[in-house]
Amino acid sequence: MSTNGGPPGPTRPARALPLSDARLPEPRRILSWLYVGRLCLAAAIFLAVLLAWRDAPPGTTLAATLILVLSGVFTTGSFWWSHLARHPLGKNFLYGQVVFDVVLVTWVVHLTGGTQSAFAPLYILVICAAAVLLPILGGILIGLFASLLYFADMALGPPGSMDVGALLQIGLFTTVALVTGYLGDRLRQTGAVLGELETELRLLRLDTDDILGSIHTAILTVDGRGRLLYLNPAASEILELAPHQWLGKPVLEKLDGVAEGLGEVIRRSAQERIAIRRYETTEDGDGGTILGVSTTLMERGTPEGPTVTAIFQDITERKRMEALRRRAERLEAVAELSASLAHEIKNPLASIRSAVEQLAGGGIDQEDKDVLEGLVIRESDRLSRLLAEFIDFARVRVRDTAPVRLREVVRHVVDLVRAHPESAGVAVRIEVADGVAPVVQGDEDLLHRAVLNLVLNGAQWAGPGGEVAVALDLVQSDILAPELGISQLARLRVSDTGPGVPPEDVDHVFDPFFTARPGGTGLGLAMVQRAVDAHGGAVFVDAARAHGDHGATFVMYLPVLVPEAEATTPNDTGVPPQ
Repeated sequence: MSTNGGPPGPTRPARALPLSDARLPEPRRILSWLYVGRLCLAAAIFLAVLLAWRDAPPGTTLAATLILVLSGVFTTGSFWWSHLARHPLGKNFLYGQVVFDVVLVTWVVHLTGGTQSAFAPLYILVICAAAVLLPILGGILIGLFASLLYFADMALGPPGSMDVGALLQIGLFTTVALVTGYLGDRLRQTGAVLGELETELRLLRLDTDDILGSIHTAILTVDGRGRLLYLNPAASEILELAPHQWLGKPVLEKLDGVAEGLGEVIRRSAQERIAIRRYETTEDGDGGTILGVSTTLMERGTPEGPTVTAIFQDITERKRMEALRRRAERLEAVAELSASLAHEIKNPLASIRSAVEQLAGGGIDQEDKDVLEGLVIRESDRLSRLLAEFIDFARVRVRDTAPVRLREVVRHVVDLVRAHPESAGVAVRIEVADGVAPVVQGDEDLLHRAVLNLVLNGAQWAGPGGEVAVALDLVQSDILAPELGISQLARLRVSDTGPGVPPEDVDHVFDPFFTARPGGTGLGLAMVQRAVDAHGGAVFVDAARAHGDHGATFVMYLPVLVPEAEATTPNDTGVPPQ
């Protein structure tokens, strides 16, 4: 498959606040503001003097002109140094800027009335600029310098200039210098940390994009409304989707059209807020793509719901190879089953034929004749039992399904096993937790046979004086249907105190005709396996119990249809009848 677009990238419905917006502005930008403010102040003073030059005191026009000229020359040189030539902004340059502004404001305040000037608050702006541009000590020194010049202007002014209000202003300037110096230093430190974080995040984003773009596993992310947020190149190639055409648009229906079930599993994962661990899409009749999918959720705390990330791979060829392998395994299993059945039939037939030949030949006494006739009868019964069990095994299938109360089936089986001749002397205990009454959908007769074979097998291996513990409970697991997430299952455990299953036999105990018990046909557990599979369940065996060196534990899982809560009866306590 080929992609229809360029490399995809993430899209974001809303712009996040950059880390740089949380830091102090860049020094050159602050200097730009200072330049503009300085020129505006000088020009305003010059224009004000021109408009009132006839009423202005002698020398005022000259002072205003000097302020405008000096401010223009100094600002032009500073602008060339900082913005045109882009020289480094050293401490001396920054100190020179704020010192010039302090002298300029003092000059303006002196010309406009001294302590009565409306321009005195400009000291606070200069002190704040110094706190931002200079280290904490520099900002404080500039604040003290401004206070000193303002005090000197009051001292050299007309009598009565140094009043309580003027002294309060000096105290205010000093306080502002201390506070803004401290805050400016803290903001610079925070800005440095944020700058490092921003750099690391930028590198991390680049690394993440490189990784997601180079891996062969397909990844896509949709928001709570099913709109595509991210699509890596592998996903774009598999799904044949052009990222620039679909980013920010609803895409679930399109995904179902490309790989049936992909959009649905993403939608269900978002609606039910469950992470799907393993899911396989459906192959359509035209031999479409089969995908192995898993999903993850990320809660955003928005009404739209969580975003869902689907991670998937094209497993079409693997599934086809698995189908071929299963076909070969089925043929091999049929061959092995036929060979095993022929072997099991061959031995009784050989014994029967030998006995019949001896009986037909005559010349044997009555005692030997009785022995041979008994042998023929026993081997015939054995052959008949073997064929009957094989027919039962071959016919294992779910015929009529209905809700089945599994607890009642288990209790009835336990009662039967307790009365069975082969379990004489065996203590069979049943344990059902309070309120556990699972209902499963299936064939009650078939389930009854499967549970009976499982419990009777434990009793046969436990032997006289042994014990069999049967426990029924409910568990939460995805062992049967990973694509549905965690679901409720009925779990039946049958533990015995017999010799256990050797580790090398664990993988074969459910094979037809495999048996280690004298007189066994090897079809009982095989029938259990087929019956449980037919009901969508699973059965396993542990070689030895966790609390001892002997015994085996068989565990059966079945999907629950309706978990009913019923009161348990006294017989569920685990104490066998006396």
